[in-house]
Amino acid sequence: MTQRLNYQTASPDAFRAMLQMEKQVHHSGLEASLLELVKTLASQLNGCAWCLDMHTKDARAAGESEQRLYLLAAWRDAPIYTPRERAALAWTEAVTQLASARDVPDAVYGEARRHFDEKALVDLTLAIIAINGWNRLNVAFRTPVGDYASPPRNAG
Repeated sequence: MTQRLNYQTASPDAFRAMLQMEKQVHHSGLEASLLELVKTLASQLNGCAWCLDMHTKDARAAGESEQRLYLLAAWRDAPIYTPRERAALAWTEAVTQLASARDVPDAVYGEARRHFDEKALVDLTLAIIAINGWNRLNVAFRTPVGDYASPPRNAG
């Protein structure tokens, strides 16, 4: 597939806005491992190869197991995720698929609230919004896949 355009250089202000949202997500206090699972699942749902490449590499570099990454697409049937992770994954599916479902079910919201206080749930939702935005940019403009390398662990 040929890249349609480079959104980073075509609109640097838009790119900076996305980076600012991402910065907020990373300073939210949510666990980095949880964020990588959420970003990977949303990217699977959206078919974003670039983000899948990035977030599976970052998750592995941070110590995530291959088994948990392999089973993520079938997380409901895999008992290896914590109740908090399961609530976040259900919330990710509901928020990501909002256009087709037209609703976030009360049961999914209730389970998410059992595991996340109000601030954490807003921060988690912002993380989902951010990854959905990155997915849409990369899919729409066909960002080339495969060259991403995780930053060194001490790069902060």
